[in-house]
Amino acid sequence: MSDTPSEAPVKSILPTWVRGPQDFVGGIAMMAVAVFALWASSDLQGMHGFSFGAGTAPRMFAVLLLLLGGAVALVGVLRDGPHIAAYSWRGPLFVSAAIVFFAVAIRPLGLVVSAFAAFLIAAMGSHETKWIEAIIVGGCLTIGCALLFPYVLGLPMPMFPRFLIQ
Repeated sequence: MSDTPSEAPVKSILPTWVRGPQDFVGGIAMMAVAVFALWASSDLQGMHGFSFGAGTAPRMFAVLLLLLGGAVALVGVLRDGPHIAAYSWRGPLFVSAAIVFFAVAIRPLGLVVSAFAAFLIAAMGSHETKWIEAIIVGGCLTIGCALLFPYVLGLPMPMFPRFLIQ
């Protein structure tokens, strides 16, 4: 099954004055993220004179994102564009599951086991995964993590499962 959208006519729930539905919805989504960022940074100190506060940069970027989202949505109104394509949830689902697994498993299973298992869980997010290659790459990344975090960065992380160490 392909992730590419078909060229068949699509019945849209958007008004007829929206000529590029993908651009329009993408612009609206960007504007929604910007409004959320403005709300989330509303209790932070802003700019006083020439001194920046903690909320200055988030508000500046949120306003820029709001303007950019408005421009993208306007392009969706003024120009013909692609329809909204079907979205595959498999990749984001397995990558999110891998992150949650790593967060839960790092203490009881250690860095080596949890990093390797999290990589293999994330690899299940694609139909095109070749498992021999995934195991080799996962092993190399696990070795890299096992050297980087405790030795190069000096982070106190458990390397192996608790039941093997005790």
